[in-house]
Amino acid sequence: MRTDKLLLRSLRRVFFFARNRLTARQFMMLSCIVIGVLSALAGIVLKFIVHTIGVWVNHYASTYEQFYLFAFFPLIGITLTVIYIKFGLKGIFKRGSAEISYAIVRKSAKIPSNQTYSHVITSALTVGFGGSVGLESPMVTTGSAIGSNYGNYFHLPYKDRTVLVACGAAAGIAAAFNAPIAGVLFTLEVLLADATIGLFIPIIIAAATGALLSKIILAEDVILSFSLQQPFNYHNLPFYILLGVLAGFVSLYYARIIEWTEKFFGARTNNRSKIIIGGLTLAGLLMLFPSLFGEGYESIKMLANLKPLEVANGSILYNYLHNDFTLLIFISALVFIKVIAVGLTLGSGGNGGNFGPSLFVGAYLGFAFARLVNLTGLAQIPETNFTLVAMAGILSGVFYAPLCAIFLIAEITGGYELIIPLMIVSALGLTVAKYFEPLSMEGKKLLKLLNMTVHNRDQFLLSKLNLQDLLEQSFSAVRPDDSLRLLVRVISISKRNTFPVVTREGELVGVVHLDHVREIIFNNKLYDTTLVKDLMTEAHAVDMEDSLHDILKKFDETRQWNLPVVKNNQYLGFLSKARILTEYRAELMKTI
Repeated sequence: MRTDKLLLRSLRRVFFFARNRLTARQFMMLSCIVIGVLSALAGIVLKFIVHTIGVWVNHYASTYEQFYLFAFFPLIGITLTVIYIKFGLKGIFKRGSAEISYAIVRKSAKIPSNQTYSHVITSALTVGFGGSVGLESPMVTTGSAIGSNYGNYFHLPYKDRTVLVACGAAAGIAAAFNAPIAGVLFTLEVLLADATIGLFIPIIIAAATGALLSKIILAEDVILSFSLQQPFNYHNLPFYILLGVLAGFVSLYYARIIEWTEKFFGARTNNRSKIIIGGLTLAGLLMLFPSLFGEGYESIKMLANLKPLEVANGSILYNYLHNDFTLLIFISALVFIKVIAVGLTLGSGGNGGNFGPSLFVGAYLGFAFARLVNLTGLAQIPETNFTLVAMAGILSGVFYAPLCAIFLIAEITGGYELIIPLMIVSALGLTVAKYFEPLSMEGKKLLKLLNMTVHNRDQFLLSKLNLQDLLEQSFSAVRPDDSLRLLVRVISISKRNTFPVVTREGELVGVVHLDHVREIIFNNKLYDTTLVKDLMTEAHAVDMEDSLHDILKKFDETRQWNLPVVKNNQYLGFLSKARILTEYRAELMKTI
């Protein structure tokens, strides 16, 4: 213990020494490397734990010949995850990229320190024991939390903390697939709206560091990688176009099923019933489709290596699948069953993400499509290529991140031989999905949290402003029954030209503008006969819950520079358009 404390103290001194001796930019570059290393190590540890648990589970199932017990292991993992969240984290647990974007905008890029390890523990338990979800989302959240807490520890400004959050996320994806470009693009497409050229270098450094560490430490069989057997043939272009359209509809199905399962389990407050419903249903599916166990990357490799029958090993349906068409039906069914398995795992309390499952669904869709074309004799198309390209189509259609999808598959196949079909299928998959659903699943969650999407830069910057901080309360209020004499007295000591009219209960009923009463304030005869309620005009109030984007619209509609703010019709103060624009400009300057 003393050695650990001494080591931590020494490292702390080294970093503070470096910060004091280096320029801000130099220290930032060093920090990007550190975040890349730490995020990659967290991801590598997670992969190692999951791999170790998976080996033990497989050994147990084969040694004792208890395959049916094997199907119930996910129930154990989900139960342990729920117990840890309830007692270890006191029931407070956030997941998904929308929560990271929310933290960047509303919490000054500050993520709770327990997220540097909680996602590793929960996803290791869930996926290690066979939960049918991916590890990439927990790796992204863990990396982002590491970047955020590193920035907090060294008291770095908001802009630098945001960069480090992005660096952690990019390093997480890069380490997961040994794909640094995909890590950078995922961060820019999914997490950040106000990305500028200045952000690229730090994120690239972190992603490259994460990918390098992953390549050095992780074994080849742990990382998803492929080798192409056939180059792209332009004669197959019509089939790639059709595959892209199919990918869009399957992506839409994916999003709808996940949202439905979230609502289904969200309506149930009893954790025990969630675990029983989700875990037992998942166990039943695993008996039929064993490749649903865990991430499922091994079964993707089987398809890419043209060994489709192996994905049915252990299934109670195995003896019925030696016919080409029955095997095709089995593989096609997994395209749709996998999504249900993901929803069951997450809904019952497990932790994981949709990144890996979207690749799984894409691989099975692409292989099934190519095998169907080949069996019907329409053409002879390369099943491996279609398996890989469809992965990009589903990833693009689920996350609305086409560039990440394109370059991820290009990187894990070791080149750009398929770049043209990757671009076509990814673009079509996104186009079809977006036609029916303008926002991705994470985009919808962010819209609920912030009333904005990550791709609207103006709204993204405006949402960083705190309405409470912009509230001005130096306006002198008057009562509806006050006389003109009293109003003149208030005007004489006020530095403002607008006066809210408020009842004794604090309710805003109107406003008085100096320009509207200027002509009568010098008429002494009206001082005691004219009341404020005779002079006031409509307040055009905005609500405290309104977004700044909507408030600015109201400024334009009313042509006012100051608008009153209410909550439950109770007067709170005024908002100044000039001040909002000044603060917006300040936020804009932070991104340059």
